[in-house]
Amino acid sequence: VQLQASGGGLVQAGGSLRLSCAASGRTFRNYVMGWFRQAPGKERDLVASITWRGGTTYNADSVKGRFTISRDNTKNMVYLQMSSLKLEDTAVYYCAATGRVLVRGSSDDYDYWGQGTQVTVSS
Repeated sequence: VQLQASGGGLVQAGGSLRLSCAASGRTFRNYVMGWFRQAPGKERDLVASITWRGGTTYNADSVKGRFTISRDNTKNMVYLQMSSLKLEDTAVYYCAATGRVLVRGSSDDYDYWGQGTQVTVSS
C-alpha cells in the first residue's frame, strides 16, 4: 500500500483543517487506517484510527471532540477533520495502514506510512 498525505498548513488557534490520505496498491478496504503525529523531540503518537468498514474509530484523549477520522473505501481515501485546533496540535501528521485487527496500537503495529504533512497552529 502506498500512502500520500496532504492538507497540512498553517492555521490559527481555534481554526480547522482537513487532512487527506490517498491510498494505492493493495486492497485498501482490508486495512485499518490511522493518523499519527510527531512533534519535534517527541514520539510518534496515534491520534485516530478507523477499522476497514469504518464501524469502529478511536480518538486519542487529547483530540476527542475535536478531530474526526473517516474513510471512503470507494475512493481509497482516509480523512482527518481537525477543529478547534490548539497550539499543541502542531506536528507532522502521518497516515498509516495496518493489516492487523486492531483499533488502537502503536506505530510499531502499522506497516505502511505516508510521507507526512506539517500542521502548524499559531496563536
